Amino acid sequence: MTPAPLTAADTTLHVAPSPHVFNMRMTVTRMMIDVLLALLPVVLAAIYFFKWYAVKQLLICLIAAVCAEAVFSRLRARPLRLGDMSAVVTGFILGLSLPASAPWYIGVIGSVVALGVGKMVFGGLGMNLFNPAMVGRAFIMIAFAGKMAASGYLVPGSGVDILSQATPLTLLKQSGQSTSLVPMLIGATNGSLGETSALACLLGGMYLYWRKVAAWEIPAGIFLSALLVGLVNDFLTPGSGWTFAHHLTGGALCFGAFFIATDPVTSPLTPTGKWIFGLGSGTLVMVLRLFSGYPEGLMFAVLLMNAVTPLINRWTIPRPFGGA
Repeated sequence: MTPAPLTAADTTLHVAPSPHVFNMRMTVTRMMIDVLLALLPVVLAAIYFFKWYAVKQLLICLIAAVCAEAVFSRLRARPLRLGDMSAVVTGFILGLSLPASAPWYIGVIGSVVALGVGKMVFGGLGMNLFNPAMVGRAFIMIAFAGKMAASGYLVPGSGVDILSQATPLTLLKQSGQSTSLVPMLIGATNGSLGETSALACLLGGMYLYWRKVAAWEIPAGIFLSALLVGLVNDFLTPGSGWTFAHHLTGGALCFGAFFIATDPVTSPLTPTGKWIFGLGSGTLVMVLRLFSGYPEGLMFAVLLMNAVTPLINRWTIPRPFGGA
């Protein structure tokens, strides 16, 4: 019997970059769902302590982020990919990084800037240089400085006790007053919605690493550098009442270490690069907290390290097997 002639498809050589074996179940959508599940303890803690204020803020940012993704996809004549859940994750992270008292238009504008300038202008998912949620937050922090300042976190007569208190970092910066570690650990303090409960952030972070969605080197580097700088500061300023433990549990350090700095698109690819990114981010956070006029520095630290991520990737290219 004469064999059938070979077609063009049979003789085509298919060449693709490594890895050639990978987990087909780890899709973008699956990763984003895991991030949302990891955020669940943080969201629940925010709702428990901030009540309706948290629900309203999260819904505003979520709806605005999804709508902004749809509009910018339409303007760029790109297919609508809301199913990958990336816009939902951006909306939640932005909402959790805002104070409960922020007016509705701040969440809307921040979401539009996050999706439009932070993501779509670079080409969409996987192409952005900076973390989209932090781009949106940086814009509204500059554009609405009064609403995002220390006084903007206070809502006297709201019926929510913690909204009548200054944030722990503001108390430290303005009056040198310390805050008990227990409220900072569980979340019974004022602040941005997602940053007050270090315990909830830790639970969510453990889920991310169990699911292998986030790199452990980045938060490890952040906590290690913050610990070292905090210990040095404790030695130089003894008796201040604010220790390295306060820095580790206070502000956005835990939330940012687990959910913002670990963004796989805007952080380095190599293990060495991830350590450099984490150590640099943690050091910058502490330098900004201790020496700048801002009580918190996580947002600026992550954006600065995002900017040098391409260089970090270039500096830390692993040597090929058998290479000189």
